[in-house]
Amino acid sequence: MVGKAKRYWIVLLIAITTPHLLALTRVAYTRPGRMMKIPTTRTVRSPYLFSTGFGAEIHNFSPFNVSRGVYFEMDVTDRFTFGFSSGQGADTTGLAFLDTSTYVTPIEFGFHFQQRVYVRSNISFTIGVHDVVFENDPNDGLNLDPKMLSFFGVIGSDKSFGDYYLSTYMGFGTGGFSQAFTTSQVTSAEDTTSEGTRAGVFAGFLLNTPFLPKWGGLDFVGEFDGSGINVGLRIPLTSDYRLSLGFTHIENLPAFSEEPYGAEHPGLTIGLDMSVPRVGEAREVPGLPTPGLGVGPAPIPEGVIFDSTLLAADFAVATLRDSIRVSKHQIRNLSAQVAQLNQKSISLTDSVNTLRLEKNVSQKNINRAMRHLSRSLRYFYSGDYREALQEVETALELDPNLALAYARRGSIYYKLGDIQRATINWNLALQMDPEYDDVRNILKALHENRLKTTSFNKE
Repeated sequence: MVGKAKRYWIVLLIAITTPHLLALTRVAYTRPGRMMKIPTTRTVRSPYLFSTGFGAEIHNFSPFNVSRGVYFEMDVTDRFTFGFSSGQGADTTGLAFLDTSTYVTPIEFGFHFQQRVYVRSNISFTIGVHDVVFENDPNDGLNLDPKMLSFFGVIGSDKSFGDYYLSTYMGFGTGGFSQAFTTSQVTSAEDTTSEGTRAGVFAGFLLNTPFLPKWGGLDFVGEFDGSGINVGLRIPLTSDYRLSLGFTHIENLPAFSEEPYGAEHPGLTIGLDMSVPRVGEAREVPGLPTPGLGVGPAPIPEGVIFDSTLLAADFAVATLRDSIRVSKHQIRNLSAQVAQLNQKSISLTDSVNTLRLEKNVSQKNINRAMRHLSRSLRYFYSGDYREALQEVETALELDPNLALAYARRGSIYYKLGDIQRATINWNLALQMDPEYDDVRNILKALHENRLKTTSFNKE
């Protein structure tokens, strides 16, 4: 019993005399940016007016031991970011004493400042100071702890890979970004004062995926924060709310339920953050990536605010514009077809007019030819066969397809005694009009040698 009490006072003494090592220096998801414990940088200004939320690290379930904090951050200018956090660390008295411990962990108030000093293409560089921490210790009251002060510089790069978007961060810093000491390595306050300035490096990545694209996509987070490896998952609940889960110091996860609790003790993390869009400026839109926020490469134009309703309306408008373009193309095709049909109609009209003209000319020629045939008939009856033949020739020049003209010429040659020419013309007349029975009868009578007189009274 005495040994147990002695052990209790030793652990309590260590916890009180080494507050800058075991107090709350950094709770996951309570620092500016989208990572768990390391700072980030962006190529563009945040599309949100501000972001706020809380985070917690559970270090043991039975008995329950947790560190927790809240945060607030905003871009004051295009390049300057300000943040504030407050939290309370887990109980450091050890698992054996958690049920009876009366130790109250100091509450911290921290301020965080960072300035983006360089941007080129998809790369940016930011410097800043985090953890300007004031502790509200029950024993010492409110005091500033300079050993928590963290100066840093971080360089970031954004790359897209199809539907995935990767943001990587590398940097260096002092204070909380250095390799921390565990409680087993510190035995007295004199040891802590001889540490000097601590410095270290950190790195991390954030992979935005196309899962849950309606609200910006699911994010995978991995980082080395200077003292250990943290992994996490950021799940979008809406376009403005995200649930964050993960593990800190995953390399020490097998020692989750072991004591003593210290700076490198693993923890199960959970966080929830809310972002308020900036009025009159661009914001992160589900399905439309925004650089620097881990949601893709294409920025939303400034002066526009989108929500899901406006996004759907914009999609509908874009679809309607595409339909209008297709309709215009179809109209152009139909106009070309109409023009072709009009051209064909004009051609057909010209053809019809030509046929009509030719018909009119032909009818006119027939009328003139019939007049000459009428005159030839008068000459024929008067016995003037030469003049009658001339009139028939004139009629055939006007219309070479008149069967009556050939029959008349055959009769004239017959009267002139030229039986051969008469027979030829009568046959031509029969070819022109196979139903010309008068001519057929004449040829039959001529063949039977019973043709005596021939006259044609029909015109």
